[in-house]
Amino acid sequence: MKLQRKNRLRTVALGALAVSSALALTACGSDNNGGGGQSGGDATKAAGSIKCEGKGQLLASGSTAQKNAMDLWVKNFMAACKDIQINYKPTGSGAGIQEFLQGKTAFAGSDSPLKPEEVTKSKDVLKGGQGINLPMVGGPIAVGYNVPGVKNLVLDADTLAKIFDSKIEKWNDDAIKKLNPDAKLPDLKVQPFHRSDESGTTDNFTKYLKAAADKSWPYEPAKAWKAKGGQSADGSAGVSSQVHQTEGAISYFELSYAKANSIDTVRLNTGASAPVEATSENASKAIAEAKVAGTGSDLALKLNYTTKAEGAYPITLVTYEIVGDKGNKAETLPAVKSFLTYIAGQDGQAVLKDLGYAPLPNEIATKVRETISSLS
Repeated sequence: MKLQRKNRLRTVALGALAVSSALALTACGSDNNGGGGQSGGDATKAAGSIKCEGKGQLLASGSTAQKNAMDLWVKNFMAACKDIQINYKPTGSGAGIQEFLQGKTAFAGSDSPLKPEEVTKSKDVLKGGQGINLPMVGGPIAVGYNVPGVKNLVLDADTLAKIFDSKIEKWNDDAIKKLNPDAKLPDLKVQPFHRSDESGTTDNFTKYLKAAADKSWPYEPAKAWKAKGGQSADGSAGVSSQVHQTEGAISYFELSYAKANSIDTVRLNTGASAPVEATSENASKAIAEAKVAGTGSDLALKLNYTTKAEGAYPITLVTYEIVGDKGNKAETLPAVKSFLTYIAGQDGQAVLKDLGYAPLPNEIATKVRETISSLS
């Protein structure tokens, strides 16, 4: 199994690097970063647990952060359900929500829950119903960097805020030296990259900066980047490929992109006894503190970005599948419920760790499955 996993991760990395080269100087549409795979036996086991209902083609779009999970889920589901085709396009959370609100897709992926005005607009498409948020994938937002000779870099919220607001311009700045007294920090320009597209990853990252470093981050959290300066690239694949190839670069993206591109990631000084690494397990510790903020069928979560719990990594996101509680298209509803039931189920959640994601806490996953069964 260890050899299989090693070979699988090597294949993922090579595929992602090839894509990164193609995206290096462009800002084109969607992410193409490949996720992890699953052995034939595991895929067969997963397929055996899937209950296939409905038929036809399901169109969906949105979050790039959940793309690697979605790729594997779709592969497993379609292997079991030959009469259903699922086409998920990683267009970014903002674009995915817009397509859903225009009635173009069966569901949307988003790294942030619907805003009140978006819920209102959804009622025009979902007759008798409205859009709801179903948490499906958890995980850390890694802060990846490319500083030759520097490993195990430690930063805190205040320093990150100043870096991404172009207030810290060199890697040997005193603020970074203080957090890394034993590191040989070079006199190298800091090159922060942010997302050019509207992104739930950006929304969650800036929510962390605002909550944990309010004095150094004067901007309100949003899907669109608001700070001045820095450089931009499209999607998680775009910013991660820029970090991979640019000395002095730093950016934020879902952990699997760091793994696939062999990018070093920041350890956070949260105020706990030791700096916290971006891992699935550490993200799960932070997500466990989340509270359900939605009402009724809506399961939007409120995350604690300022946790100081031991081993809890606070820059986390929960990506949602957005669907109607009522008023869904009758011709696609059975297939939608079948697919969502699989990915929220034990087998669907079990594949997430190998991809760098954090499975949902059991209590939340149970509520998600109950809500899916009630969709109409």
